[in-house]
Amino acid sequence: MGQPTPATDDGWWRSAVIYQVYVRSFADGDGDGTGDLAGVRARLPYLTELGVDALWFTPWYRSPMKDGGYDVADYRAIDPAFGTLAEAEKLIAEARELGIRTIVDIVPNHVSDQHPWFRAALAGGPGRELFHFRPGRGEHGELPPNDWQSEFGGPAWTRRPDGDWYLHLFAPEQPDLNWAHPAVRQEHEDILRFWFERGVAGVRVDSAALLAKDPELPDVTDGRAPHPYVDRDELHDVYRAWRAVADEYGAVFVGEVWLPDAERFARYLRPDELHTAFNFSFLTCPWDADRLRTSIDDTLAEHAPVGAPATWVLCNHDVTRTVTRYGRADTGFDFATKAFGTPTDLALGTRRARAAALLSLALPGAVYVYQGEELGLPEADIPLDRIEDPMHARSGGTDPGRDGCRVPLPWAAGEPHAGFGGDPWLPQPDGWAAYAADRQAEDPGSMLSLYRAAIRLRPEFGDGPLTWLPAPDGVLAFTRADALCVVNLADTPVDLPAHTELLLHSGPLDTAGRLPGDTAVWLRA
Repeated sequence: MGQPTPATDDGWWRSAVIYQVYVRSFADGDGDGTGDLAGVRARLPYLTELGVDALWFTPWYRSPMKDGGYDVADYRAIDPAFGTLAEAEKLIAEARELGIRTIVDIVPNHVSDQHPWFRAALAGGPGRELFHFRPGRGEHGELPPNDWQSEFGGPAWTRRPDGDWYLHLFAPEQPDLNWAHPAVRQEHEDILRFWFERGVAGVRVDSAALLAKDPELPDVTDGRAPHPYVDRDELHDVYRAWRAVADEYGAVFVGEVWLPDAERFARYLRPDELHTAFNFSFLTCPWDADRLRTSIDDTLAEHAPVGAPATWVLCNHDVTRTVTRYGRADTGFDFATKAFGTPTDLALGTRRARAAALLSLALPGAVYVYQGEELGLPEADIPLDRIEDPMHARSGGTDPGRDGCRVPLPWAAGEPHAGFGGDPWLPQPDGWAAYAADRQAEDPGSMLSLYRAAIRLRPEFGDGPLTWLPAPDGVLAFTRADALCVVNLADTPVDLPAHTELLLHSGPLDTAGRLPGDTAVWLRA
């Protein structure tokens, strides 16, 4: 393969609109019921018309799919269900010709138990030191080496027939790598180069704060500081080395960093480390004006000392869809169990999701849009016998899992399976065709039309800072450049501030020209 010209870093990522593609559920090009790269390539005109600047692909690598592709068996091969490496290279090039960059997902904390390294380790060959194997505790080694718990529920250790245990912070099929070993570091730097040389413009780093472990593997309940596997200082040397590689190609990083400490969070965004990190405070914030404003202010304050742009996201492949989350009268959503205290009102959720779209797209920084959000898709109920997410099984059935936000997209209302392709790997709910992209494209009042218009008009807000405007209780109002954004989260309509032009609204104004509740508007000053 001839090396393409490396991606250039012209600062595009500071204000980009980035569309998240969950390949398995995006579009099925060969009719087998699984989304694939051929399906994505066929929908590039749709993504171009939507107006996005980049595509972030969740893992498309060879994988047993025990955790939706986050159990990677080979980072240099595309999973056959999705296509081939040659198709991926073609997709990257075709998208770039349309002005759309590509971001790939790297999962550095762990690999699949089918990865050659782990298979060699189990076979007794060299390489056990690339993972965390330990004898158990108890008289006969029958207890795990420590009290660490898996992110998916249950112990973070699995015992092998030889008596030793191995560490997995996620599913047993995802053994954790030992990042104290130089071969692990070198391999990942080589993987980065492999994809950058194929024209990839950026990398999303999965579970970015979990890689390094205390070599003594102490119990979490010991209470010692720093934490034995979250946000350890030695991680920063890893990301400095990665940044040096990325800078050779003009490529960028976005980290998945869940940290409550703002100062510790900002350390990952220093000029010689990651470029950006996901903003989970905003994503998990309820529909409440005061709490949203606090989240926005805190986010901007966290990023200011290191000069990094904020990111804004309403939903992703791990979170209940926005329409369903916001479709409640109260704000008691429990993100840990995905449980709701009141029934979901989809009409209410849709109004709020439309307003939230205008809010997020007006803020300074980059915005991530999860596939299907632009169609206003709600969370789907998945029959118990069709749930594939390991979180459901490992929780004993108490966690519904994440499959409800991963249902294949509806493209054409009049076609079988709503135009997705073959019989989908996850069942589409009854009535899914009502959300089809072709139907929404013809409706100027649809969610898709709103997103298209908002992305097109987003440059009205310029590159400058945000200034809050005086506003009644329950209302957010701010200006950037010559544009104003007003979001009414209260129950009663409010008057609009002085302006010269109405640019866009998430819902109609009332007969007196006031902004109703759960509605947002963009104005020109």
